[in-house]
Amino acid sequence: MTHVTEHPLVQGGRSAALATACVRGAVAAGLGLGTLAVLVIAAWISSPYPDSGPAGALHVAAGLWLLAHGVDLVRTDTLSGLPAPLGIAPLLLAALPVWLVHRTARDTLDPGDDGTRPRPSPGGAVTAVAGGYLLVAAAVVVYSESGPLPADLVTAGLWPPAVVTGAAGAGVWTALGRPLPGRRQAAVALRAAGLGTLTLLGGGAVAAAGSLAWHAGRAQASLEGLAGEWSGRVTVLLLVLALLPNAAVWGAAYGLGPGFALGTGALATPLGLVGDPAVPPFPLLAALPAEGRGTWAHWAAAAVPLAAAVVQGHRVGRAARTWAAREAALAALGAAGGCGAVVAVLAAAAGGPLGTGRLAAFGPVWWQTGAAAVLWGICAGLPVALGVRAWGRRVPRSRGLRPSTAPAVPAPAGVPAPTTTEGPLASPSRLRAASAGLAAAPSRLVAALSGLLPSPPGPAETRPEAAVPGAAPTAETDRGAGTGTGAGTGTKTGAGTGAGAGAKTATGTGTGTGTAPDPQGEVPAVPGAPAPRTAAPPPDRHAVPYTAPYADPFGDDPGYEPYDYLPAAWEPSPPPPATD
Repeated sequence: MTHVTEHPLVQGGRSAALATACVRGAVAAGLGLGTLAVLVIAAWISSPYPDSGPAGALHVAAGLWLLAHGVDLVRTDTLSGLPAPLGIAPLLLAALPVWLVHRTARDTLDPGDDGTRPRPSPGGAVTAVAGGYLLVAAAVVVYSESGPLPADLVTAGLWPPAVVTGAAGAGVWTALGRPLPGRRQAAVALRAAGLGTLTLLGGGAVAAAGSLAWHAGRAQASLEGLAGEWSGRVTVLLLVLALLPNAAVWGAAYGLGPGFALGTGALATPLGLVGDPAVPPFPLLAALPAEGRGTWAHWAAAAVPLAAAVVQGHRVGRAARTWAAREAALAALGAAGGCGAVVAVLAAAAGGPLGTGRLAAFGPVWWQTGAAAVLWGICAGLPVALGVRAWGRRVPRSRGLRPSTAPAVPAPAGVPAPTTTEGPLASPSRLRAASAGLAAAPSRLVAALSGLLPSPPGPAETRPEAAVPGAAPTAETDRGAGTGTGAGTGTKTGAGTGAGAGAKTATGTGTGTGTAPDPQGEVPAVPGAPAPRTAAPPPDRHAVPYTAPYADPFGDDPGYEPYDYLPAAWEPSPPPPATD
């Protein structure tokens, strides 16, 4: 039997995937270069007075493509004859190659619809895509040396590899699902840094747009002075559009405090414009502040970094509610450092030289801008993060009970009304006395209500609780609170009344009309209280035998508590017995 031997390139699939990724990178570079070439050639065709032929237009397109990658160009056709560098890269123009590289690296790790297409490793994808792209960039650098805008070899060997490798790494990271570091503090710090950076750049764009609108007249005059025909004005407007992200970074740097340089020896900050600026005529530069000290309108730009720091700290504080204070502080510091690093890179890309001499320094200073962003994040973002964390960890206080709107329940007879002079908080002894009075309330309520019902038939002497004249002193024990002693004359055993903590014991001797608490009749007299009403005699004293309907059905059962059958606060209480 004959076995078919496959080629190693097809058998493994990894080498084929790397080769495909390299080709993809070269194609991405070609797409970006071709897009710029089309725009430049269209402008050259529409210009009524072209300075050169198609070769010159292609050289300009190659120079712009390299400038978008951070490469400084050198202008050789100057009035002085000395070469002048051009290093301000339009950031919107740089977004095109970055997006192309990012998408190419992301699609390289796509397994396809059927999932059988070979894929390289993440590191291999970054290397292959960046390698193919940089091969085309090297060819463009060589081609630009013969044109009016040759590339600076130092920056050509530094910035394109960094930009392409970073964009390819971001694409691979997206293809892997954007994983974040395992430590939660690092992940939260990265998210907060990105949110703070976006807020800072958005505020800078608003500040730049407001200043440009304020100086709209100067901007229009600058546009009309640069180009008289419509094709030239369209070209200038496209260049202004490409430089709008640069203006946002400049506005952010202005609000952070360091400001930006307008040539050597001139600096624009919220405190004012210092030095003699060397500003070429350009519509965007018309938005620069006027010379002199700053006013409240210039100082208001400080609200941009303040808002960014607050948003950044709030993001950290919300995520750190369950963390320790040290972890939240470290996350806030990490967010401030990440935001400062990104702002420093953007400031370096947004500025650069526009020529020699006084125009050698133009734009924000990257290290000053980055350091200011870190300081804002520490001074404003860190306290906000700790404050939001503390606010999220607070324990809400229980709201005090509102006063009840139910009608007041009068105290039953025999229970003295508690009085206090200590204010809202009573002493422990008074609290214990009050609780004892509440515990005794059920039996006294039963005694009070019993006077409203007919007494059981039969002579009083046959009642179990009736006192026998001349009998020995009796003792009565009732669950509740209070102690008292007393004596009376009549048909009932006398008992005293009182209030206190503990079990109530009533003892008395004698005959006559008593004042002891009787479950079937009267309520013991209380000093200063009105006399209770005597129960009406029953219509028929011999109709039914006495069954003690109000006796304690549970007896001395310790599981029964007298307050089990108390009316709830929301239930209406029975009216008190009327007094004669």
